[in-house]
Amino acid sequence: MKLINFLNDLFKEDGFILIDYNSNRYVIGKPLKEIPIELQLLDKSLHKKLLFHPDLYFGEAYTNGSLRLRNGTLTEFLDIAFKNIGRADINIYGKTLNKIKGTLKYLTSFNKIVKSKQNVAHHYDISEKLYDLFLDKKRQYSCAYFKNENDTLETAQENKIDHIIKKLHIHPNQKVLDIGSGWGTLAIDIAKKTKASVTGITLSENQLKYSQEKAKELNLDNQVEFKLIDYRQLNEKFDRIVSVGMFEHVGKKFYQTYFNRVSQMLKKDGVALIHTIGSNLPPRDPQPWITKYIFPGGYTPSLSEITRPIEDSGLIATDIEILRMHYAHTLRNWKERFLSKKDQVLEMFDEKFLRMWEFYLTSCEMAFKWGDQVVFQLQLTKDIRSVPNTRDYIY
Repeated sequence: MKLINFLNDLFKEDGFILIDYNSNRYVIGKPLKEIPIELQLLDKSLHKKLLFHPDLYFGEAYTNGSLRLRNGTLTEFLDIAFKNIGRADINIYGKTLNKIKGTLKYLTSFNKIVKSKQNVAHHYDISEKLYDLFLDKKRQYSCAYFKNENDTLETAQENKIDHIIKKLHIHPNQKVLDIGSGWGTLAIDIAKKTKASVTGITLSENQLKYSQEKAKELNLDNQVEFKLIDYRQLNEKFDRIVSVGMFEHVGKKFYQTYFNRVSQMLKKDGVALIHTIGSNLPPRDPQPWITKYIFPGGYTPSLSEITRPIEDSGLIATDIEILRMHYAHTLRNWKERFLSKKDQVLEMFDEKFLRMWEFYLTSCEMAFKWGDQVVFQLQLTKDIRSVPNTRDYIY
C-alpha cells in the first residue's frame, strides 16, 4: 500500500503501529515505546486521503472519529509526527493541493468589513464560557511571554502585557489605540499602568459587551473606550497604536491597506507595536484544516510579506523581536486546561467539537514546537528618534 511506503519514508525518528481498515497491522518507523502508539483507520477512504492530503484529512478524521489512537494521546502522536515533518511540506501531493487551493483562496478572498466581521464571529462569538475554561483570568487569547517555561499561564500573560507596554514607551495622557482589542484586558491594563487614554476596537459583539462591562466595573470607562468598528473605518490620530493577535486575520490582499491605515492614524512622533503569528519560512499557503474549521480568512505571514508594505506605508521598523517557543508553551497550557474540563465542554458542545478543539490546540502547539510558526513583535515609528537608542527602557 502506497500509504505505508509514504509513512515509512516520513517517520525517520520513533514510530507507531498503523492498523488499516482491513485490520492489517504495519510497523511505521522504529517505535521507541515498549508498547507503541496505535493508529487505527476506521474509514477505507483514509488509505488514499491520508496519502494525498494528510494536512487536511488527518484533522477531519480525528474530529469525526474515523481514526482512533490507542496506547497514547494525540499530543504524543503529533509530537512524533511533527518532529519528523519539521519545517518541510508533508509530501508533494499535499503541497500541490495547498498551492492550488491557496491560489484560488487568494483570488476569491475579500476580507472586506462585513466578511471580516463574519470571520471574527465564527471563532469568538460561540460561547463566553468556553474561553473561561482554558484562558487565564484576564482572557488573554494570544501568545504569552515565558521568562521561564515553567511560569504559570497567568504569570506569562502578565509578562506579555508588561513587555508590550514597555515597548510602546507610553507617557501619561497620551492617546492609545488597540486594534483588535479582544476582551479588553490589554487596553484596560495600559490605562491603569500608564494613565493614558485608550480606545479599543473589535468586530466581536460578545467581546465588545464584555470589555465595556469590565471597564465600567473597574471605574475606567472614562479613560477606556471600546468600539465595534473596523480599523478601516476609524479616522483619528493616536500617540501609540498596538495590535495583538489581529494581523493574522487581515488577509494578504489587505496588508498594504492595514499598514497605510496605521501610518495615517499614527502621529508624527508616535510608536506602534504589532504582535502577530508568523512563519520563519518563505511565503507558503495557509494550513487547510485550520482555515476551514477554526480561523476562516486567517493567514500567518512570512516576515518578507510584511516588510514591503511597512516600507511602502512610510512606517519605519525600529525593533523586530521573534518569540519562538513562547506560543508552544502557551498552547500547552491552554490544551491541558481545556482537556481537564472535558465534562464542562461536553455540557456546552458535543464529542465532535471536543475532538476538533483538542486537535486545534495540540496541532498548533506542535507547529510552534517543531514547525515554522513563530511570533513577530514589530515596533514601528515614523521618526527614528521616537524611541530610545538602546533597549534598556524595555528591560
